[in-house]
Amino acid sequence: MSYYTAQDHFVLVPAIMLALFGCAVFLFDFLIFPSPKQRKYLLFFLVLGLVFAGAGLWQQQSFLMSHGIPEITAFRGTLTVDSFALFFNWIFLAASFIVAIVSYRYLETENEHHGEYYGLILLANCGMFFLATGTDLITLFVGLELMALCFYIMVGFLRGDKRSNEAALKYLLLGAFSSGFLVYGFSVMYGLSGSTRLREVAISLATRGLWDPLVFLALATTAVGLLFKVSAVPFHMWAPDAYEGAPTPITAYLSVASKAASFAFLVRIFLGPLAASREIWEPLLSAVALATLTVGNLAALSQTNVKRLLAYSSISHAGFILLGLIAGNVTGITGVAVYMLVYTFMNLGAFIVLVALRRKNIIGDDMDDISGLMRKSPAHAVLMLIFLCSLAGIPPTAGFLGKYYIFLALVETQHYVLAVAAAVYTAVAVYYYFRIVRSMFVSETTDKLPVASSFGLRLALGVTGVMTLLIGIYPEPFLRLAQSTTSLVR
Repeated sequence: MSYYTAQDHFVLVPAIMLALFGCAVFLFDFLIFPSPKQRKYLLFFLVLGLVFAGAGLWQQQSFLMSHGIPEITAFRGTLTVDSFALFFNWIFLAASFIVAIVSYRYLETENEHHGEYYGLILLANCGMFFLATGTDLITLFVGLELMALCFYIMVGFLRGDKRSNEAALKYLLLGAFSSGFLVYGFSVMYGLSGSTRLREVAISLATRGLWDPLVFLALATTAVGLLFKVSAVPFHMWAPDAYEGAPTPITAYLSVASKAASFAFLVRIFLGPLAASREIWEPLLSAVALATLTVGNLAALSQTNVKRLLAYSSISHAGFILLGLIAGNVTGITGVAVYMLVYTFMNLGAFIVLVALRRKNIIGDDMDDISGLMRKSPAHAVLMLIFLCSLAGIPPTAGFLGKYYIFLALVETQHYVLAVAAAVYTAVAVYYYFRIVRSMFVSETTDKLPVASSFGLRLALGVTGVMTLLIGIYPEPFLRLAQSTTSLVR
């Protein structure tokens, strides 16, 4: 007698597609397409896998809408497909597609074009699926480790580059250390509740005293593990080195998809099992968010490497997103969702411009490499200006919308000090983003070689540029999608 139903398998369809196509890429690379010239077919299989996974998500979304139900649970409550999970899974698929199509030319330039790269992207996306849909401690941890293991390998994918090797080693060691904290926190939760289901854990922890030492232990160790994954201070040490040393497309993928998956995980935990301990974790997260904004923005001021500057920028954006969780109301969770959506396109776009600057004998990620870009390629310079304005939160770009909802949530919940601090650091961010703008539009170019171009690069820049402007100019449909994720607080 089978313990699983058709509904269980229906929920798993996107993950199955990603895993099957990921394994198929590994096999085809070894058996059918061993020649480097045939690697483009593996990219086709990656895109096909994303299409099939997207079809599975569309079917799930249509099922929820047609039946008028808020969620579909599977495997006895270990997985839950709701509007929150679907929203983040669409972000993962979009980020995977954009990163994949810009990677082909980059890997050719680096002479590191290996088929397993595409399989790792699919398997990392599979792990992210479980982070967004998981409602069980074990499911969430397995999804996190699947994603993390893929990123450990991809960060060090440039085997002949010492920076890449060093970045991968630091990321692996610190990542394993943080996972130890996380699994210890989960084990304490299990010990207190006798269950790994988030809802049952939440009920059990809510019945204990607010300052129960075991509850505080579970909260503290879980928070350490999760805050490392989103690169919040003081657990951010790995981010600048990993971002600088990783292949630029993987830096983009790590900064967007991994961060979105980790925040989806973090929100489910803090608004689920740890919701009853809000009086404890709200001031703790407030201190972490302020420290993250401070370190991220002030450290970015002195950077001369653009990838490293964007790494510290990514740390500061993690602080902004944490502010939405601290607010904790409907507007705050809407702000988290909106921020992750717009951050996906504007940050990917900025890194894709750096991918285009990578040419033979030119690394492309130093401030000197971007100097005079307006004279060399006006289109790339204008697009980079749009992405930087959005990262700074300047209207009418999409970044303004994300920051607006975070500020609105802080004001509604009377977190005035946090709102003022966030406004000050927004002004600081404008300064270091416009250092890049000044270099592009005012400084003289240091090389005469044209920027790299390919169909994938042009398509990715077009998609990210259009979405960065479209979400800012016509936000209504995207806001409706973001507002559908607030069932967690309703």
